[in-house]
Amino acid sequence: MSHVLAIDQGTTSSRAIIFDANMRIVASAQEEFTQHFPDSGWVEHDPADLWSTTAGTCRGAIERAGLSPDQISAIGITNQRETVVVWDRESGKPVYNAIVWQDRRTADTCAKLREAGHEQMITERTGLLLDPYFSATKLAWILDKVDGARAAAEAGKLAFGTVDSYLIWRLTGGKRHVTDATNAARTMLYNIHEGAWDMDICSLLNIPMSMLPEVLDCAAEFGMARADIFGREVPILGVAGDQQAATVGQACFQPGMLKSTYGTGCFALLNTGDKPVASRNRLLTTIAYQLDGKPTYALEGSIFIAGAVVQWLRDGLKIIREAKETQPLAEAADPNQELYLVPAFTGLGAPYWDAECRGAIYGLTRSSGPAEFAKAALESVAFQTRDLWEAMQDDWGGASDGAAKAVLRVDGGMSASDWTMQFLSDMLGAPVDRPEVLETTALGAAWLAGMKAGIYPGPEDFAKGWMLERRFEPDMDDATRARRHAGWKDAVSRTLSR
Repeated sequence: MSHVLAIDQGTTSSRAIIFDANMRIVASAQEEFTQHFPDSGWVEHDPADLWSTTAGTCRGAIERAGLSPDQISAIGITNQRETVVVWDRESGKPVYNAIVWQDRRTADTCAKLREAGHEQMITERTGLLLDPYFSATKLAWILDKVDGARAAAEAGKLAFGTVDSYLIWRLTGGKRHVTDATNAARTMLYNIHEGAWDMDICSLLNIPMSMLPEVLDCAAEFGMARADIFGREVPILGVAGDQQAATVGQACFQPGMLKSTYGTGCFALLNTGDKPVASRNRLLTTIAYQLDGKPTYALEGSIFIAGAVVQWLRDGLKIIREAKETQPLAEAADPNQELYLVPAFTGLGAPYWDAECRGAIYGLTRSSGPAEFAKAALESVAFQTRDLWEAMQDDWGGASDGAAKAVLRVDGGMSASDWTMQFLSDMLGAPVDRPEVLETTALGAAWLAGMKAGIYPGPEDFAKGWMLERRFEPDMDDATRARRHAGWKDAVSRTLSR
């Protein structure tokens, strides 16, 4: 019993990864599932797909590892955050498809709540902006729009959960309706200061509190997975939302430590310690992780377009065939051309939060070509990260003298690009650390479960085991850095819709 099974249920696929006693990957399995777009701005998943791909990849990973059921000591779960599932407590059948975090159908509801003056109260209690991105208004929509849902919910017959809750319900055969503090903190229904569901917000949205799951630490006894799935009952001992799991996997346990994950978009979380820091720059205040009943807080900023800008070069402009081609192109670009690509394909995220602006490119000349476009695309990720970095430094610096000591650890697909990470370090004027293990999200979930099971070390020793693959040091003079950043800020100001 020296292995941990990590379930990584994402937006486009489900994965299962087996880690051994030394937290090394033994085997994995992955399966994509269908995305549903029933209307403009609507994004849904069939909960049956979430469950079947999760169960299937778990079995597949165990088979590939050649393990028997009694060699799995614990299960850890990490998941796409904010996505909403509502199901019948008796039958277990969902009353509607899962409404995905990307879904914007409740934008009008959020606008009305904002006009009515409720945003300040919601932000003060939850740390979140009033936005359809989060779970609360999605849940209210299901209760309002699905026939019979509200009556059933008020009769105590329906359960609400984020994806982790739904998977735990299925894994335990309906015996456990629970979540962890990090997922609860993303619903816009959870008071992160009091550590409890907020009665006033639930009342405002007409959500019966009987629907809500019990909130536990990230490392806790979430229930026993059924024997008919794994061959024996296996305890579920760790849960965290995907970005928080990556923060844990990067061992960002000290205030001032910052991780940035580069996938389709980019999510940066800054550990602010045992006290939540209210943002002056429209960042989110959230829970990084909770252990032994004590929450550790974070500032979070999200960039909508990171890796997706490389996909645009490939699928839209068709100037590359594979992502790895961008680095040699960027290296070959004319150094005298300074193009600025603002990839606001779906608006700009933090700290701008401008959903209406659209992408633009500035500085084009007759000699601008694929190399210059590739360079501008990669640079845009670093420029956007600096926007978050400065906003976090401003918020964190106002609360602590440790802002200048911030450490940036990177992971995700784009972090594999040496050129991009070097330019990121140059733009920040600070070191950028890339770990040996890039599967930090699954590693975080596995560590939480393994620590609770007693086979993995505590936070301090786990942090000591974090291995650096490469550190990127700034190699750009201050004058060039300032000039390039000023050019980016000018480009953004010209792109914003207001």
